[in-house]
Amino acid sequence: RSSQTKGFGKPKPMVTKNAWRAINWTKVQRMVFKLQKRIYQAAQSGQDAKARRLQRLLLKSYYVRLLAVRRVTQDNQGKKTAGVDGVIAISPKQRFELVEEIKGNFKAKPLRRVWIPKPGRDEKRPLGIPTIRDRAKQTVVKMAMEPYWEPLFEGTSYGFRPGRSTLDAIGRIFVAINQGEYYVLDADIAKCFDQIDHDYLLSKLH
Repeated sequence: RSSQTKGFGKPKPMVTKNAWRAINWTKVQRMVFKLQKRIYQAAQSGQDAKARRLQRLLLKSYYVRLLAVRRVTQDNQGKKTAGVDGVIAISPKQRFELVEEIKGNFKAKPLRRVWIPKPGRDEKRPLGIPTIRDRAKQTVVKMAMEPYWEPLFEGTSYGFRPGRSTLDAIGRIFVAINQGEYYVLDADIAKCFDQIDHDYLLSKLH
């Protein structure tokens, strides 16, 4: 095994009653971050082929799958929201099983459609809720995509990006206003997520 891939295909631990709790999560997070950092650096320096190779390595990583399952079943706020299969809570043993289930490719289950009210309006907007398994797989893919695209995005974009918030955007606006001339454009694309061309979007994501 080369030095580039060493450590990312760790053998699975024996599943005992306390095995999940006994995982060294600090080490898991460190290993995942280390690989994400290399993807980021490769993308930032224009080494596209290297970045893609590292992304594929990350997608196969046992550490990444462990962390993804932990996030969707323990850490995330929506962990108690069921998809179409009705599954909410899973045991430590089932978490290990899920780590194996999200290896490779599989067909996702349909989303559970929930309608939530829009603030200050009579309208409601649709929310699609995936199953726990699909959420875990999405998290794995997100962890591979995010470090690749972060160095390529504009420095002045703030929506849905790690380590950025509304307060950061407000701070940027404050600086722009104090530098002199400025324009404010308030726009909303009607039903943007419903009408976006997914084939074109996927082509841009390679």
